[in-house]
Amino acid sequence: MDIRLIPGAAASTEERSAVDRAIGSAARRDLLLPALHALQARAGWISPGGLNYVCERLDVPPAEAYGVASFYAMLSTERRPPRVVHVCDDIACRGAGAEKLVRALEGKCDVVRSPCLGQCERAPAVLFQVSGESACEWSLAPATEEAVRDGLKRGTPAGLPPVALVPQKEGLRLLRRVGRVDPESLDAYRADGGFRALPRALEMGPEAVIREVVASRLVGRGGAAFPMGRKWEAVARQPARPHYFVLNADESEPGTFKDRVLMEEDPFAVIEAMAIAGLATGSERGFIYVRGEYPLAAARLAGAIEQTRGLLGRFEIELRRGAGAYICGEETALFNSIEGLRGEPRQKPPFPVEAGLFGKPTAINNVETLVNVLDIVLGGGAAFAAVGSGQSTGTKLFCLSGAVARPGLYEVPFGKTLRELLDLAGAAPGVQAVLLGGAAGTFVTPAEFGVPLTFEGTRAIGASLGSGVVMAFDDRTDWPGVILRIAAFFRDESCGQCVPCRVGTVRQEEALHRLASGKPLGTADGEHALLGEIGQAMRDASICGLGQTASSAVVSALKKLPVFRS
Repeated sequence: MDIRLIPGAAASTEERSAVDRAIGSAARRDLLLPALHALQARAGWISPGGLNYVCERLDVPPAEAYGVASFYAMLSTERRPPRVVHVCDDIACRGAGAEKLVRALEGKCDVVRSPCLGQCERAPAVLFQVSGESACEWSLAPATEEAVRDGLKRGTPAGLPPVALVPQKEGLRLLRRVGRVDPESLDAYRADGGFRALPRALEMGPEAVIREVVASRLVGRGGAAFPMGRKWEAVARQPARPHYFVLNADESEPGTFKDRVLMEEDPFAVIEAMAIAGLATGSERGFIYVRGEYPLAAARLAGAIEQTRGLLGRFEIELRRGAGAYICGEETALFNSIEGLRGEPRQKPPFPVEAGLFGKPTAINNVETLVNVLDIVLGGGAAFAAVGSGQSTGTKLFCLSGAVARPGLYEVPFGKTLRELLDLAGAAPGVQAVLLGGAAGTFVTPAEFGVPLTFEGTRAIGASLGSGVVMAFDDRTDWPGVILRIAAFFRDESCGQCVPCRVGTVRQEEALHRLASGKPLGTADGEHALLGEIGQAMRDASICGLGQTASSAVVSALKKLPVFRS
C-alpha cells in the first residue's frame, strides 16, 4: 500500500524503540491503539514523526492513523509537557470542589479538564500522566492542591493505592474479597476459594454451563439487561470460526465505579470468569478492553493474566486499553477500537453474536455481569435465580456518591427500595433528588424513593437502573450547573457519526444555556418544548444508545426539579 507518509517527519530513536516494544514483530492494524499508547507514554504526544513510524510498521495511511489518534481524549496530537494532570470536573467531583481545585492549579501546572474518572466515591479525583523513559499513570482521590503538586514533582504515586470503599461487611457475594484478599496474589485467591469454578465448568462441559446460565436468568448489568445465557448460546452455535469473547471494561458512565472495584480488588475472579465464558461460547481468544483512565485496574489485570498462564487451557486473553472515549462502551464501537479504527458504533444488524470482533461471532459482557458466572457454576442456576425479585435475579452493585455519609460500592439483592439503599449509605436529610443510572439515566425525587430497585420496578416509574449509579443531591446543589455539565458531557462525547446526536447534543446545550442566562428564544415554555422535541429526535433517530439517552436526565430534571423555571 502507498501510505504517503507525512513529509519531513521522522521518529526519534526513543519513539521507535517504544513502538517496537509495544507491538513486537507483528504488523497488524489492530495493534494501532497499543502503538499510539506507546508513543504517548514515551514522548507525551503523538508526533508527526512517531505517527509516520507507526504507519510504516502497521501499513496504515497516516490520515487514518491521525483520525484514530485524534479521536481519543487521552492521546494528544499536539505537543504536551511531560507531566500532565487530568482533573475531573464531572458531576460528583464538581459537587466536591473540583472547580476550586482547577482554579488553584491553573497557571501552576499543566491541567486538562476531564469527564468522570470513575472515582466518584472519593471525589474530587485527578489522573496523572507522566511521559518519558519512566512513564507512569496513576489516579489520586480525594485530591488536594498540595497532593497534586507533590505528585507532579515526584512523577510517581505515593505509597500503596487505597482500597476501594465498600462500607458493607455482610451479605457480599461479588465483593466478598474486596479489602480482605491480596488482589495481586494468585495463591491468596486460591486460598479463598478461587479457581474452583473453572475446573467445575470443564467437568460440566460447554452445553451444561450454558444451561445453568440460562436457568439463572442473569441479565446484563450495564443497562441493556439482555439475558446472558441467550447471548452465549447464540455464539456457541455459530458455525463460523473463530469465536471471540470480549470483556467490556470501558466503564465510563459518570457516577459509575463498580467494574473498577472488581478489576482492582478481585482481578483473578475476572480472569477465571473469562475462561469459563471462553469455554461456554467456544471462543479461542478473549480480549479485555479496559478503560484508559483505570491504570491500576489495567496493571492488576495484566498481572493476573501473567500469573494464570497455563491454567486457562487453550484460551488466550489479551488486554487492550482504551484512551478516553465514552462511546467505546458501546459494544460495536469497542470492536472498532480494538481493530484499530475510530471508536464509532456500527449499524445493527448484523449483531455481534453473528459478526462482531473482526467480523466473527462474538460474545461481550461487562465485568459485573461476567463475574456472576462463578457463583452460577458452583451453586447452580436455580439457586442464583432464587435470589432477587421477579424478573431481576441475583444481587446488584450500586455506586453511591454525592450527599451520603458513607459513599462507596454496595451489593444488595434486587428488590431493596431506593430509600432503603439511601438509608444504608447515610443519605443527608435534605436530599432533593437522586440521579439514577448515571448521566444517561433519570432524576427521581423523594416521592419516588420507595421504588424497588429492579428492572421492572424502575421501568414502572419511567426510570432505569442503568449502570447502578445512585448519586444523591441535597439542597445545596447548583442545579443549573449540574444539568449544564450533563449536557456538555454528551456534546463532548458524541462521536459525531450520526446527525441526530451530533447536532442534537449541541442544540440541547445551547437551549439550556439560553434558559440559564434568562435569555430564551421566545418564552421559557417554548424552550422547554424545544428541548423535548430535540430529545425525541435523538431517541428516535440516533444510531446508538448515547444519542438515544442523551436527553434523559435533562428532560427528567426539567420536569421534576426546581431548575430553569420562569
